[in-house]
Amino acid sequence: MPIYSYTALKQGKEVVKGEVTASNLKDARDIIRQMGLVPTKINEYSDAKLKKAARLASLSLGEKIDFISTLQILLTSGIPAVESLMFMEQEAAKAKIRNMSKILKTQIMAGSTFADTLGRYPQIFGYIFIGLVKAGEESGELEKTLGRIKDLLTKQANIKGKVIGTLMYPMFVVVLAFIITIIMLVFVFPAFKEMFEQQEKALPLITSLMINAGDYLKTYWFTIPIFIIAFIAFCFVMLNWQPARNLLDKLVLKIPLLNNLIMYSNYSNFLSVMSVSYDAGIPVVDCLHLAVITLTNSVLRNKMSGAIVKVQQGLQVSQALKSTKIVPKMLLFMIATGEQSGRLGDMLEKGVNFLDKTLDGIIDTMTKMIEPIMLIVIGSIVLVMALALYLPLFQSYMS
Repeated sequence: MPIYSYTALKQGKEVVKGEVTASNLKDARDIIRQMGLVPTKINEYSDAKLKKAARLASLSLGEKIDFISTLQILLTSGIPAVESLMFMEQEAAKAKIRNMSKILKTQIMAGSTFADTLGRYPQIFGYIFIGLVKAGEESGELEKTLGRIKDLLTKQANIKGKVIGTLMYPMFVVVLAFIITIIMLVFVFPAFKEMFEQQEKALPLITSLMINAGDYLKTYWFTIPIFIIAFIAFCFVMLNWQPARNLLDKLVLKIPLLNNLIMYSNYSNFLSVMSVSYDAGIPVVDCLHLAVITLTNSVLRNKMSGAIVKVQQGLQVSQALKSTKIVPKMLLFMIATGEQSGRLGDMLEKGVNFLDKTLDGIIDTMTKMIEPIMLIVIGSIVLVMALALYLPLFQSYMS
């Protein structure tokens, strides 16, 4: 049935707004009057308007966690989905969550299920979220499934935070080193230029290069922001151009320690989704399809997709994953044990714990290694600058 949005007067003076479901405009007006309101404006709320509003209400990972947490608490308390969403529409702290709750509530009132309503907006919720909610709704365990999704998203947010936190320090050092180098070239070396020119001997090559670079940057200073913008644009294009992205994904898997960080963070998300979806009652093949969506590395994703085909052909999950030759042996052993004992769900959960501990160890090792590496980088830059400044002075003293 169509959904109508209305503006009406309550007790002749208070303006109220809302939505009603009715077969036609006349029935919508009658329903509003039965509510004790005097309708002043009624419009059909079309799917196009709903989708447009939903696009405006795109949620970040943190906002999704807040949305699911609140909804799960309300549903667990025995409050129906429509009333829960109505409460969130009015009381949620963030406007995007209020707007999203309004859209979902309106469509559920029109006769859609919660999962079908979410399914209209895969660009907002993602196929994993939608698939898990559908399984939970069909099994009658929507509240438990939302709890599992909340834990899953929280875990993904933690992994993302750890990885970003590990890479933030070297990125900060690189940016700081770049700024210091520019300052030295533009302001420090030109100050010594006249003194160096008074010497009869030719300047050392490193000093000459630094002075020429400083003169160039001082004259053509606008090339600095152009270079920065061009570099950022180049990185953006390379990361979004699939052939270049595939090449980059192959290269990072060959860099020691970084390859472990990439692989184990991908494995952790993969197995977490598989564990949650399996507990929700989703068939194993569908669990694998949902889990593959989380893989950000194209090499890993292609190999895991090949393993799914083998499972569809009748091969056990552990054997199919073993054929990829990229899954840790401990993980394969745990999955194989779960399959043989009929406790695959428990072993998947233990596998997630194993991967989380391994990933924490990798991040800790990287954090400890980054500090001396960054000291070497900074020390090398300082050494080059010092040599460029002091070599001409040493030449003059020795002549």
